[in-house]
Amino acid sequence: MKTNELKELGAEELEAKIAEVRKELGDLKLKLASKVDVEKPVRIRLLRREVARMLTVLAAKKEAK
Repeated sequence: MKTNELKELGAEELEAKIAEVRKELGDLKLKLASKVDVEKPVRIRLLRREVARMLTVLAAKKEAK
């Protein structure tokens, strides 16, 4: 998701989205660690960046309150 789209979400929705992406990231890391062929290994890096982006937007929302 783009930053503009993330800013439109509420804090609760954003936290739910973070949990969802972290679960997917954990699943991919588990597959990689267990030597299962990961279809798109670059997806791990993209998910990490997406989580960081969401956490930044969430922190800004909480600070603004």
